[in-house]
Amino acid sequence: MDDFDLFTLDGYRLYRYRSPTPLSSEHAVTISTDEVVRMLEQESNIILLDVQPVQWNRVFIQKEPRLNIPGSTWLPNVGLGELDNEWMRYYRSHLLRLTSGDKEAAIIIYCRADCWMSWNALKRASEWGYKKLFWYRDGTDGWIENDLETTLAVPEPFPGKE
Repeated sequence: MDDFDLFTLDGYRLYRYRSPTPLSSEHAVTISTDEVVRMLEQESNIILLDVQPVQWNRVFIQKEPRLNIPGSTWLPNVGLGELDNEWMRYYRSHLLRLTSGDKEAAIIIYCRADCWMSWNALKRASEWGYKKLFWYRDGTDGWIENDLETTLAVPEPFPGKE
């Protein structure tokens, strides 16, 4: 498979989501674990968005518990390279709700380390006009490696499906 086959014409990663990611994204400020901690201590209105995928068959099928950063909203699968209209609406409506329509709201998007899902989700949010985006590249792997508190995650319901 060529690198060309890994991306859509619009530049979204399609396959091999768990592989080395770029060091930065043109769509967001890349931040470290220490910077996430500092931001959460200094600002109470930061939105934490976990985009870790989970199997979907008209309901979310979790094979193992998902731990994420306390205060996070888990929107599984919104970082896939291609989203149908239902998934686009799911992502957009939750972003709208979480930000109260404010495209300047600070949003930290993460998944796990070396996960293109967060990169794709950032790109998509940026294209929808969200301007204050932060990419926590190390995701929950980096968070857990630093012995920071986690919480059991529950996916946000898919409208009309759960």
